[in-house]
Amino acid sequence: SDVLSVTKFILDTALLGQSFQEGLYALQSSISSKHGSTFICHSTLSTSILTPESSEAAFPSDLLSRKAMITPEHTPGLYQDLVIPITNFRKEDKGFMVLAGDVFDVPIRKDIVHKVVRWQLAKRQQGTHSTKTISEVSGTGRKPWRQKGTGRARHGTLRGPQFRHGATMHGPKPRSHAFKLNKKVRRLGLEIALSARTAEGKLLVFEDLELPSHKTKNIVNYVKEMENTKKVLLVDGGPINEKLKLATQNLHYVNVLPSIGLNVYSILQHDTLVMSRDAVNRIVERMHTPINR
Repeated sequence: SDVLSVTKFILDTALLGQSFQEGLYALQSSISSKHGSTFICHSTLSTSILTPESSEAAFPSDLLSRKAMITPEHTPGLYQDLVIPITNFRKEDKGFMVLAGDVFDVPIRKDIVHKVVRWQLAKRQQGTHSTKTISEVSGTGRKPWRQKGTGRARHGTLRGPQFRHGATMHGPKPRSHAFKLNKKVRRLGLEIALSARTAEGKLLVFEDLELPSHKTKNIVNYVKEMENTKKVLLVDGGPINEKLKLATQNLHYVNVLPSIGLNVYSILQHDTLVMSRDAVNRIVERMHTPINR
């Protein structure tokens, strides 16, 4: 009878044109005055998260969602913090982690990525190519024939570029191919690469990269279970574990890097990026460190 009277009171209040909260406040006041008990009124309603462990009796567990991703669909590049599940090689549930929006959700710019990749490839080019000039090539220094009277063209040496075994003019010499690129652009390129993998759903976060043994089959079996994966890049926070190094050294489609060596070109070469929790924290700290001029 009490439930029916409360329901009727709320419906009557809504029909009179009052808001739901005003009707709720009036209902609370009437109940407190009727029963003579203290009642605290809040302007907003509180919500709680239902889990299978905490609400087995209150709510059927089979109706609860078991979807792994709890972040709604959003447009990439809005600098929003993202929530991603954490697992390991044994596919155990290790909770969730919040990814910084200014590192993993920045707008995608292909021109910045192109500049950073060109800078990386130019900087790592050895530049040891060399050709011999006319003063370096072996040969005689004698004038091949007299200046006039032979009907032939005049020459002063046989080491010129027009003769066989002669010198190479304006050829390449050892030099550095590196060029300057601002630190802000380099940092933005890494953030864009991480954001692109995150938007594609190709970023996985592990609790750690520990393996039960150094056997290669552990990594092979895990990669086979991954969907639409051809090359995997494993990124750990500190020095690479010896077991992980031995397990991946014979696999051409699995590479391992420490967080300090993570770069744009390596991310683009692999379609799936697997990072440990420590690696994510170190990358975020690295991106948030002020740039020294």
